[in-house]
Amino acid sequence: MFVPFENLPDSSRVWIYQANRSFTEQEQQEIEKKLQEFIESWTAHGADLKASFELKYKRFIILGLDQKMNVATGCSIDASVHFIQQLEKEYNVDLLDKMNVSYKQGEHIAYKELTAFRKMAKEKAVSPKTIVFNNLVNTKAEYLSDWEVPASESWHKRFLN
Repeated sequence: MFVPFENLPDSSRVWIYQANRSFTEQEQQEIEKKLQEFIESWTAHGADLKASFELKYKRFIILGLDQKMNVATGCSIDASVHFIQQLEKEYNVDLLDKMNVSYKQGEHIAYKELTAFRKMAKEKAVSPKTIVFNNLVNTKAEYLSDWEVPASESWHKRFLN
């Protein structure tokens, strides 16, 4: 059951998928339609899941699920991953590689392999103040407060001297 993202409680579980490139306007419209259709039919053992999504910065897909209504099961999580894999194939984009880092360079969102980001940190090309995206957040509350943070306040800080 689709609901507006802002209507999900802060305790809702979130999954964040970052793309290795920006989506075009047309791709965003198509992906939003597909996400809404997927969520409308997303179930756990036949029970509706109260869920939503956000598409941020033309690059991030955030799935949110209100687990107070029904909890995601292994099968429903598998279904969401399969859906994301379909988007990867259809749009020739990488959404599941967790070993990459996205960060802000002014208004631009940069995307680097972890090894390149580590090297940039060593060379001081990124700083503790660089805004990074912590895609490891688990709840909507964490997403709202701890997703876009200075590198010094995220797991990325281990690469900073």
